[in-house]
Formats: sequence, C-alpha cells, structure tokens
Amino acid sequence: MILKYLKKKENKEQIIATEQYNKILSESKIFLNDNNFFKVKDYKTSFEIVSIFLIMFIRKNLINQNRTKYLKVNDELISLFISDLDESLREKGIGDMSIGKYVKSYVKKFYFRISMFPNDNNLYKNKDFIQYLKLTHLIKNDNYVYVSRIFNDKFSNFINTSN
Repeated sequence: MILKYLKKKENKEQIIATEQYNKILSESKIFLNDNNFFKVKDYKTSFEIVSIFLIMFIRKNLINQNRTKYLKVNDELISLFISDLDESLREKGIGDMSIGKYVKSYVKKFYFRISMFPNDNNLYKNKDFIQYLKLTHLIKNDNYVYVSRIFNDKFSNFINTSN
C-alpha cells in the first residue's frame, strides 16, 4: 500500500517533466524551422537549441515556489534528455558498441553549456549570453544581439506560461 503511494507521488514529477520535455522538443523544432539566422540546420544545431531551452526550463523550475518538487522534475528532465540523446543517436546509425561514448560526449557538452549559461534571467543584450551564443558557432552574420532578443522573448514566454 505504501509503495503505491510513493510511486504515485513520483509519477507526478515524471508527468510534469514529460510534459515540459515535450514542450521543449516542440518549441525547439519550431524555433529551428522558423528562424533563418542559423548557419546550418542539423543535429548539432538541434542539440544546441534543445540544450538552451532545457536550461531555460530548469531555471524556470528553480524559480518555482515548490522547489523540492521541481528539483525532482529537473532530475527527470535530465534523465529524459539523456534517453532522448541515446535514442536519436541510435536513429542516426550509431551502433551499440560506441553509443555510450557519443552520449557521454553530448552529456559533457550539455553540462558545459549549463556552466557557461548566464545567471541573469534577462538574456537580451546580456554579454554573457552573447558570449555563450558565440561558443555554439551556430549564428550566421554575427547577429548575436538579435538572436539573444529572440531567446529572451522565448525565455519570458516559458516563465509566464504555467504548468
């Protein structure tokens, strides 16, 4: 009886994380397809956009009043992200023998991105965020201020939308 209760409680965080992750994926796809300021629209670009949006959601969750609950949601988000990386790399043709190496390298990149992501929630004209975008080498024509404004607007929408 108690085990059922604990699993139900855990499932709430999993449900929230799954909804948020699905939103991240759909927003990332729209963002990638609707904007023409990317040098190339490939797996690397998609990874970077998903990473930025995932970091935005993690930050949004940490702002939330129910911090303990959302720490669990963030853990589940990271877990979903890693599983998604594994699955998408397999779809690209990476074999079982080397999949771990590829997933590990992308997870390292993601954690590096988290460490480089600016603490300030206002991304527009944020020199740290512009520097962050430069690290990704995704934006053509050095249009970083414009792109930072677009990411800032998206981040504001994430904060303003309730779960």
